[in-house]
Amino acid sequence: MQVPEGVFRASDTAHAGVTAVAVVEHVHDDEGVARTAEDFHRRAVELSNNGRYAPAQRALDAAERTADADLRARIVGTRAFVLQRTGAPDEAERLCREALAGPGLSDHTIAILNGQLGALAMYGGRLEEAHKWLSRAISRLSDDPVSAARVRINRSLASSQRGRLDDAAADLEVAIETFDAAGHPVEAAHARHNLGYFALLAGDIVAALQDMQAARPVTAATPVGAAIGDVDRAEVLRDAGLSTEAERILERTASLFGTLRMPQSRAEAEFNLARSLLTHDAQRAVRPAGAAERRFRALGNDTWAARARAVRLRALLAGGSLDRGGERVPEPRRKLRRDDIDDTAAILDHRGFRGEAAALRMAHELWRARHAAAMDGSSRAIRIPADASMDVRLMAHEVRAARAATIGRDGESRRHAARGLDVLAEWQRTYGSLDLQTSISMHGASLIWTGLDAAVRSRRPEVVFEWSERARHLSQQVVPLRPPPDPEFAAELAELRMLRADDPSGAWLSDPRAATLYDRARERQWSATGSVEFQKRIDLPELRSALDSDTALLAFVYSGVGMHALVVTSERASLVDVDRWGDVQRALPGLRADLDMAASIRTGPMAEVIARSLRERLESLSAALLDGPLGLTSARRIVITVPGVLNSIPWGVLPALQGRVFTLAVSATRWARLHRSPAVEHGSIGFAVGPRVARGLEEVRAAASAWPSSSLLHGEDATVDAVTELAAGVDLLHVAAHGRHALDNPLFSGLSLADGTLFGYDIDRMPRVPSTVVLSACEVGRSAVRWGEEAIGMTRTWLHAGTRAVVATPVIVADDVACELLGAMHAGLAEGLPPAEALAAASARTGIVAPFQTHGAGF
Repeated sequence: MQVPEGVFRASDTAHAGVTAVAVVEHVHDDEGVARTAEDFHRRAVELSNNGRYAPAQRALDAAERTADADLRARIVGTRAFVLQRTGAPDEAERLCREALAGPGLSDHTIAILNGQLGALAMYGGRLEEAHKWLSRAISRLSDDPVSAARVRINRSLASSQRGRLDDAAADLEVAIETFDAAGHPVEAAHARHNLGYFALLAGDIVAALQDMQAARPVTAATPVGAAIGDVDRAEVLRDAGLSTEAERILERTASLFGTLRMPQSRAEAEFNLARSLLTHDAQRAVRPAGAAERRFRALGNDTWAARARAVRLRALLAGGSLDRGGERVPEPRRKLRRDDIDDTAAILDHRGFRGEAAALRMAHELWRARHAAAMDGSSRAIRIPADASMDVRLMAHEVRAARAATIGRDGESRRHAARGLDVLAEWQRTYGSLDLQTSISMHGASLIWTGLDAAVRSRRPEVVFEWSERARHLSQQVVPLRPPPDPEFAAELAELRMLRADDPSGAWLSDPRAATLYDRARERQWSATGSVEFQKRIDLPELRSALDSDTALLAFVYSGVGMHALVVTSERASLVDVDRWGDVQRALPGLRADLDMAASIRTGPMAEVIARSLRERLESLSAALLDGPLGLTSARRIVITVPGVLNSIPWGVLPALQGRVFTLAVSATRWARLHRSPAVEHGSIGFAVGPRVARGLEEVRAAASAWPSSSLLHGEDATVDAVTELAAGVDLLHVAAHGRHALDNPLFSGLSLADGTLFGYDIDRMPRVPSTVVLSACEVGRSAVRWGEEAIGMTRTWLHAGTRAVVATPVIVADDVACELLGAMHAGLAEGLPPAEALAAASARTGIVAPFQTHGAGF
C-alpha cells in the first residue's frame, strides 16, 4: 500500500510540528550558508522521502542543535522513520517512547508521536496496539484536520490488515476529502491509491486498477514512490491472473529497494513475489519467501516473518500436486513438521491474518490428501474466515474435493470442485473483458484439474463432456457489452502504434510513456467492457440434438495425467484414451520450427530434407491423436475443442483430417448456440491490404472477383481507423497483412497496417464486428495459453467480440500459398458455403494443404 506524505514517512513530523518556535538555532551547512534547525529538518524530510537515508541522517544530526522541545520531538519522529526503513525498528520505537516521555511537549506534538508509535506497531504486525495508538492520535488532532488525515491513512492500513475494509475505506474517504479541501493533491493521490488497494482486498480488480492508475502520475513522481506503488499494482495483476508481469515488477522493485537499503520494503516485495509464484510455480516461490522471512526476522518483525514463512511452507506443501499449468510440482527434499505448520498458523491467527492462517492449514490438508500414507483417519474441519479472499474460498472446495477423491468418492469430489467453480463464475460474470476473464480463470485451474481427473476416471461420456465444457467454457460464459466510443482511448492507442513502429527491436515497452499507455489501455479495456448476458453450458443431450448425421464433436480432454478424446455424434458418445500421448509430447516441441522452415525454404537441397522431417512429424501426431477417435465416426464435418496443451497444432495439415471439414470451437456450448442461430448472409464485403505483403493485392483482387461488389483499402488508405470503420460496416472482412503475436499480452497482437498495428484492443472499439473474418496474416491464429486450459489471441478476441467464424493460421505461410488458397475460398463463400466448407472446398480444388483453419462456428 502506498504510504503518502505525512503517513509514517519523514514528512510526518515535517508537516505536523508547531509552526512557530520559541528558539531558532542557526547552523552553517557544508557551503557555509547559515540554516536554521527547521531548515535542516525540512531537508532531512525531503531526503528521507526519496530514500536517501545516509544524507538524511546527517541533516538530522545538524537539526538536533535546537532548544525547542517540539522541534526536537519532530526530529526524533523523522529519525524513527529512517531507523525503521533501514532495519532498526526497535531503536526507532525506543526513541519515540523516550521523546513522548520528555517534558515541555505540546498536545499537538504528543499526538504526532502517538501516531508514529502506531505506525511502528502496524509495521511490526501488532495491529490492535497500532489501532489504539492511531485512534488516540486522531482524537488529539481534532483542531488540525490535515494532520489527523495523515494519521487516518495509517489507521486505514491497520484496519485493512485486520480485515475491516469498511472502516479502512471510511478513513480514506475522510482523508481524501480533507486533503482536497486543504490543497494537498499529492497526499490525496496517495490516499486514492490506497483506496484502490482496499478495492483489491474486497475482490474488485477493476476498481483497484482504476484508482491506482488515476493516482499514479502523482504517486510515481519519485523512484521510491513509483516502486512502492508498483508493488501494490503487481498485487492487482497477480490477482487478475497476470502473474508473469507481476513478477517482473516485483523482481525489479525488490532490487531497487536493495540498492536504496530499504530492507522492510525489499522484504515486502520478495514476499509478494513469492505469493505470486505460489499460484503457478511453487518450486520457485520457496527462495524469495525464505529471503523475505530472513529479512523480516532481522528487522525484528515477527508477524511479517510468519507471513513469509507461511508462503514458504505452502510452496513446499505443493509438492506432488499439479500446478496451474498442469505440470507436476516436485516433492520437497525434507519432511515438513506439522508443529511448524501449526505454530505458524497460530501466530497468523493471533496477529489478525486469519485468511493466511486458513490457507496454510488447507495447504497442509491438500498435501495429506495427495499422500494417502499421511492420512491417519483424522481430518481438520475446514473453517473459512468471513473476510477470506477468493483464493482461500476456492481452496476450501479444493480440499473437500481432494479428500473425497482420496477415498474413492469421485462423484462427491466432482460436486465439491463444481461448487468452487460456480463461486468463481459468479465473480467472473461481473466482468466483460476477455483479457480479465481468461486471466482470472487461474483461480479455478486446480479445481478444473481435480474435476477433469475424476470425470475421466468415471469413464462416463456425459460426465466427461460436462467437465470438458467447464474447462472450455469458463471464460466464455459472459457475453460482453460493446463499450461506448472513447476518443481518448483511440488517441492513446494511436500513440502506442507510433511508439511501437519507432522501435522495431521489440523493446518498445521500455519507453516510460509506452509503459504508461500500455497500462492505461488495459485499465480502460477492463473497466469499459461490461457484461450483458451469462450463458449457461449445454449438456450432452443438448449437444447431440444440435448434431446432424454428418457432424461429430471431437473434444480432447487433458486430465493432468493423460490425454483423452470424447467423440460425440447424434447417436452416441464414446471416450477414447490417447494411448500414444508420449509420442505427441515428443513431437510437439519441434512442430512450429518445422512448419516455419518448410514455409520459408521451398527450393534447394534443404527443402526436401525439411519437408520430409515435417511430414514424419505430422504423420506421427495425426496417428497418435486422431486415428483412434476418428475411427469411431464417419462424419464428414468435425467440431474440435482442445485444451491449451494442444493449442499450437495446425489441424488442417494433419493427414487424418484430409477430406473432412472441421472447425475449432472455443467450446461446444458456444458452437451449438451459434450453429442454431441464423447465419448472417455475406451481403457486404470488405478487403484490406497491409504494407509489404508480396502478393497481398493480387490475393484480395482474386477474392473480390467472386463477389458482385466489395470495398478495398490498400496502400496509404489502409490505416487502422479506416480498417476498423470498414469492419464495422461489412458482413465479411478479409485482411492480408503481416501479423504479430504478443505472447505477454495477446491483446497487443495485431495486424500491420499503413500507420501501425491494429491491436486486439482496437477490436473492442468497433461498435459492430463482421460475421466472418479472414486473416491472411502469419501467426495471428496463434494464442497464448493461460493456466493450462485458457488461451487468448487475435482469433479469440474476434470471437469474443461477436464474430461467428475466423479463418487464420497459427504459423508462417508462404505468400503464394495464402494468395491461391484464400483467393479460391471466396468462390465457395460467394456461393453461400459456410467458412469451413469453403476453405475445405478451396483446398480440394487447388490441391493446396495449408495450416489455415476455421475458428468458431465454421459451419
